[in-house]
Amino acid sequence: MTEFAITPPATPSLAIFGSSARFPIRRVFCVGRNYATHAREMGSDPDREPPFFFTKPADAVVPAEGAIPYPPATKDLHHEIELVVALRSGGADIPADEALAKVWGYGVGLDLTRRDMQAVAKDTGRPWDMAKGFDASAPCSPLRPVSAFGHPADDACIRFSVNGEVRQDGALNEMIWPIADIISHLSRLVTLAPGDLIFTGTPGGVGALQPGDRVHGEVAGVDEFDLEIVEKS
Repeated sequence: MTEFAITPPATPSLAIFGSSARFPIRRVFCVGRNYATHAREMGSDPDREPPFFFTKPADAVVPAEGAIPYPPATKDLHHEIELVVALRSGGADIPADEALAKVWGYGVGLDLTRRDMQAVAKDTGRPWDMAKGFDASAPCSPLRPVSAFGHPADDACIRFSVNGEVRQDGALNEMIWPIADIISHLSRLVTLAPGDLIFTGTPGGVGALQPGDRVHGEVAGVDEFDLEIVEKS
């Protein structure tokens, strides 16, 4: 038995819909600018850009419920609603026509971004890590297993509201790179494994959040969530 110098930290995990079991999280990958509307609002050309990826720490994933603290070191916290893919198996160089067989289930997540910090990083050629990977930066709903619920419909709506006002409203078939292609592309860069999560990108309409905002996110046929942004205690 391995002896550790300190007590090992708990394994990050997500709830599973209708089950007391939990899904262990290994790594968290995020696809940048995977909807044409969002790519354009961020100043990119969706017809030219191949998929690119960034990561968040596994323990940045928290339940998308209750209160989420407004993070320090920013005055421009942005919301990005996303379909989340949880992998049951992995591998390298996965063909696109085999990729969906690697999926264990789906959730609805929020990629929170310190946009002002990200802008500085872009301007200075520095990494995005602290703009994307801060504490509680990846709230996510419980996962729904494919074995019980299947894959989401291609035209399923993805929507996000702040204080009752719809800000993001799209459909999964507006993805530049659909789920199977995302998995295939990513597996050419890293060897994927069970427990990996993939945030699949956000439609247009991203914007700022403030303490006190109540938000609602949903992907039709997958799940929905409600939470409040609060001042950090």
